[in-house]
Amino acid sequence: MTGKIENMLETSARLLELLSLLQVKRDWTSAELADRLGVSTRTVRADVGKLRSLGYPVDARPGVAGGYRLAAGTAMPPLLLDDDEAVAVAVGLGAVATRGLGVEETSLTALAKLEQVLPSRLRRRVEAVREATSVVPGIEPSLDLAVLGAVAAAIRGHERLRFGYTKPGGSEAARRTEPQRLVSWGALWYLLAWDLDRDDWRVFRVDRMTPHPPTGARFRPRVISEDTVVEYVVRRIVRGAWTYRARVLVHAPAADVAAKIQVPVDIEAVDESTCRVELGSDDPDGLALWLTRLGVDVEVIEGDELAAAFERLATRFRRAAGTAARRESGRSHPS
Repeated sequence: MTGKIENMLETSARLLELLSLLQVKRDWTSAELADRLGVSTRTVRADVGKLRSLGYPVDARPGVAGGYRLAAGTAMPPLLLDDDEAVAVAVGLGAVATRGLGVEETSLTALAKLEQVLPSRLRRRVEAVREATSVVPGIEPSLDLAVLGAVAAAIRGHERLRFGYTKPGGSEAARRTEPQRLVSWGALWYLLAWDLDRDDWRVFRVDRMTPHPPTGARFRPRVISEDTVVEYVVRRIVRGAWTYRARVLVHAPAADVAAKIQVPVDIEAVDESTCRVELGSDDPDGLALWLTRLGVDVEVIEGDELAAAFERLATRFRRAAGTAARRESGRSHPS
């Protein structure tokens, strides 16, 4: 019995080595594979047959110089990565998750799967790369990929998620949830989850979350469509998640404004040339500056903080324009 188990383990190890060889080189002859594996060409043929039965599409070339190559198939089989490749993929997936390319959530779920099986030595290398990397500051807040990965893993595994949450005012509270979906909106990530203590849906900003150790408790996800998820998250953010909210009248057609804003906000057409927009921010000054980028006239209907921010912005612009005018005047009329 012991000998049979040893033979099975030896065969399994050889299959993994064969698969690894097929992934790093386009074509192998039977003799080359047999030499690398230390077996006969007959054993190579048998092992190739086993790989095919597992779903790996291995093409064969007939003849004396015949050989094998790993081809593209109809399904994605498991891949074998060496240490350097695994680290590169993990770092790359983390970078893609912050770039706003439309594949952020897919990148996170893939990263969660990879980090779940990474040996501790490789996980330390990935963290070392992240810690040693600097990014030129921009408008996007820093993203903690460890937090994003933990949330994505809980969603994928249908596992209850406990975390500390910092509210907009700065107070903290512990939350117990059944995580449903991650939603990327501009530079921010939001989690839609069923709050177990409030027995209702809630939306959480991921950058304000501090996940606790995994609970191990599973749950059955509630059925909710992708469109409903996005609509619900947008509505909750617009109406309650931002510290400052405002309604503005924009002197441009609703369709043009929607195309320029490119994030889901509430836009209501007033007539063919104007629309009302409900939106918000944690930074009214930043929101005022952002609205000026629309390139059209804007009137604040509701939102004292936004109106005050526009006043501050106008003062700065007038001061900057006045400085430039005085310098130009000095060059035109030398003393």
